[in-house]
Amino acid sequence: MAIAALITWVVTALGGFYLLGTWIRRGGVRQQQSGTSRLPALVLFGHFALAAIGLVIWIVYVVTDQDALAWTAFGLLLPVALLGFVMLARWIPVHRERAAATTAPSAAPAAAATGAADDAVPAERHFPLAVVLAHGLFAVLTLVLVLLTALGVGGS
Repeated sequence: MAIAALITWVVTALGGFYLLGTWIRRGGVRQQQSGTSRLPALVLFGHFALAAIGLVIWIVYVVTDQDALAWTAFGLLLPVALLGFVMLARWIPVHRERAAATTAPSAAPAAAATGAADDAVPAERHFPLAVVLAHGLFAVLTLVLVLLTALGVGGS
């Protein structure tokens, strides 16, 4: 089960890297000053850092099979999940606005030409729904598998 958790954690991380890259590429860091982005950089980078540290600890656990490492990784996943839910709650309205947005055909090219469209639209609006859903589902699966492994269910 430890290997299954490792696989789901890596898949989750790949989705997270894609979302983080999209947010950075679309100006999320720059939008922190203007308040355009609804995802606080501290929350986003804290989520990323704790998840990455936990993944490294989980890899060490898989190699060494020391129970304390499994529990440490699980303990790190709890605030990672909390921060993930905070970001999801802040992203849902942005996603709904994207679905409801209607742009006048004449205004869109002018905004795009001046670069104003990048600052007016939250960077997280560019997150594909499928990637957000897959990231969340794999994250929940990872949390459950890590907990079960730490509890000794299924052997190590």
